[in-house]
Amino acid sequence: MVNSRSLKVLPLTALGVICTSFLGLPSFASDPIGEKGASVYCFMRNTGNSHQVSWEASYEIIKRQKSSFFKTSPKHAAVMIIETVVQNPEKFEKCGNYLGDLFAAENIEPLTEEVPDEKVEPETPTKVKKGDRYSY
Repeated sequence: MVNSRSLKVLPLTALGVICTSFLGLPSFASDPIGEKGASVYCFMRNTGNSHQVSWEASYEIIKRQKSSFFKTSPKHAAVMIIETVVQNPEKFEKCGNYLGDLFAAENIEPLTEEVPDEKVEPETPTKVKKGDRYSY
């Protein structure tokens, strides 16, 4: 005989299974937020505006259009613009020249740390006496 407690949990379990099955499906719809940001960025650059002005305008649109708890990072917004332009080259014909400005050299952190020129000599091991076990 089925327990009455398990009958109460069954609808909740079924709802959970149905909802999680939709989370794994890929979305093939175009990203309207990235498209709006790319349209603004490319239009402003094509009309002679500088990178900074165009970037700030498109980033503000991306931030305000996305209804999320977390703010869209500048790097993610730049990637959204690049993906949109690359996926629609006929729509953004002249914008490919400006994509490199989104990841300018001054914005990228160096991958390696600077090594000082002076040599660091390794410490020579000293003899440890019986009572000096933790003498640093």
